[in-house]
Amino acid sequence: MQWSLVVPVKTLARAKSRLSDTADDAVRPDLALAFALDTVAAALAGPAVADVAVVTDDPRAGRELAALGARVVADEPGGGLNAALAHAVAAVRAVRPHAPVAALNADLPALRPTELTRVLENAAEFPRAFLPDAAATGTTLLAAAPGRELRPFFGPGSRRAHRTSGAVELRLAAVDSVRQDVDTGADLRAALALGVGPRTAAAVARLLIAEQ
Repeated sequence: MQWSLVVPVKTLARAKSRLSDTADDAVRPDLALAFALDTVAAALAGPAVADVAVVTDDPRAGRELAALGARVVADEPGGGLNAALAHAVAAVRAVRPHAPVAALNADLPALRPTELTRVLENAAEFPRAFLPDAAATGTTLLAAAPGRELRPFFGPGSRRAHRTSGAVELRLAAVDSVRQDVDTGADLRAALALGVGPRTAAAVARLLIAEQ
């Protein structure tokens, strides 16, 4: 079973505001883009992934992610993250109507294709399933089988919201790279400990040089 993934990417100027303790306004857009590029590159490298649709209105992000092979979908209808994801899923299924789909966070810079494959293989056993984040309050992946609506409830407390909505919580060990999203400096350090992708590593190196 090959999946279509939908990855939402905020306008870079507004992305990762909670990293203000680690990076200033001039650096955060570069970090956010590096996270997204490493996430999408790793996802596209997985054998279970047929394609990736990136939901964004940021020209720079759209251009660089498209260069990796992602399809860029406009952030519509302007009703927030969950509405944008639903719009993107509809666009994906217009092309692959019988594909399983999953929404994946864009801030997984340590993502491993093998671990993502394991998560998707387990998600395929259920109509809807999700993977909680490392903090155990949010969600990094929400999956829907062919013919099933995604019904995303991303945002604060999304783990509880997705579980309440009837999605099955995936309880998997050794998939830390799919759970470790980055919102804070502590999250970034945890991702670095797992081993981040090359673009994030380069962006962090530039950040460290700038601080010297």
